[in-house]
Amino acid sequence: MGSPAKVRNITDLAKLAGVSPGTVSRSLANSELISTKTRERIQALAKTHDFRPNVMAQNLRNKRAGAIGVLIPLGHEKGQHISDPFFMSLLGGLADALTERGHDLLLSRVIPSNPNWLTDVAYSGRVDGVILIGQSDQLSIIEQVSEKFLPLVVWGANLPGQIHCSVGSDNRKGGELAALHLIEQGVRRFAFLGDPVAPEIAHRLEGARGALAAAGFGNALEILPAHLTAETAHPEVSKWLERIDMVPEGIIAASDVIALSTMRALSEFGYSVPDDVRVIGYDDLPMANQTMPPLTTVRQDLVAGGAHLVDLLFRRIAGEKTPSVVLDPKLIVRQSA
Repeated sequence: MGSPAKVRNITDLAKLAGVSPGTVSRSLANSELISTKTRERIQALAKTHDFRPNVMAQNLRNKRAGAIGVLIPLGHEKGQHISDPFFMSLLGGLADALTERGHDLLLSRVIPSNPNWLTDVAYSGRVDGVILIGQSDQLSIIEQVSEKFLPLVVWGANLPGQIHCSVGSDNRKGGELAALHLIEQGVRRFAFLGDPVAPEIAHRLEGARGALAAAGFGNALEILPAHLTAETAHPEVSKWLERIDMVPEGIIAASDVIALSTMRALSEFGYSVPDDVRVIGYDDLPMANQTMPPLTTVRQDLVAGGAHLVDLLFRRIAGEKTPSVVLDPKLIVRQSA
């Protein structure tokens, strides 16, 4: 027995099925012009040979779908919503940039419940490309889809050997900047608040750890895997403050939302920021400069990030295999640290 025939296009599948390419095309589109028996047989053959029609080519013939899918995968942070301040800050620029390109934005918050959540959108024929905001804990699925689906760009961490195209900050450098600033201010007991399940947060923790180790404070970092929403972060930080023997002198939060929740909890426990505890956030969202005291934070350039996401996606829609983009973070020093 030889190896099964490789199915690369609709013509190959038509020869294998013994029907015309038009019949295959209509069957894969679930057209009622083709009998149920024939449709099911051809769809089963396509599944057996892992064949998917070239949706991009179909859309070109049909003047494309005219829409871009923007997905927020929440595999590890199911409590986040589209109204999250970080998402809203990034989405505004994305929506404007896509409108200027003549495309609609189809926005969806996804709680991954099956391994086909990304495949189903990518090959739905309803979008010309996909932008993911965050990698969450879905890296393996993102990599699998990226092997075959070119018009996919992800906001997130840049990982060694990754297949998918990403845009994001140098998160290790961001964590390092925060730790170095606290060291320079005389801090000797540190804490990192954030769940390193997500690659971006893991890299921020790695950067902070590296800076502390180089300065001789490798054992002076406590970690609380706080979640990203204020509704969860505040009670988590409060319970943590109840059980620890000594409050850290400096706190690096994985996001501005966690940082602000931490400042609230510290105030409730009678601690002053920055006199008793210095706090640094991450993102530099608009609200970071509106708190009392204003929040020291690591800025991600979300305007430039959104522009890169859209530019890279449309280059990929045109067939170009674009490289990833890593943006330089910047420490914004305010009164909290």
